[in-house]
Amino acid sequence: MRNDMRALRQGKGLSQQDLGQALGVSRQTVNAIEQCRYDPSLPLAIRIARYFGTTVEEMFHVDGD
Repeated sequence: MRNDMRALRQGKGLSQQDLGQALGVSRQTVNAIEQCRYDPSLPLAIRIARYFGTTVEEMFHVDGD
C-alpha cells in the first residue's frame, strides 16, 4: 500500500526518529511504512493521518488507485 508519509514528514522538517517519537513507534517502523514494507495497523494509520491533519484514505493508497 503506497503512502504519502515521507513527503509529509519531510515537509514538516521531521526526522524519522522525531516522527516515531510523536507517534509512539520506532524509527524502524516509520522507515518500514515509508518504504511500503509494512502496512500499519488501523489504530496507527489513524494516528498518522491525524498527526498530519489528513484522513487515512488520503494518506494511504491501495495499489491501483
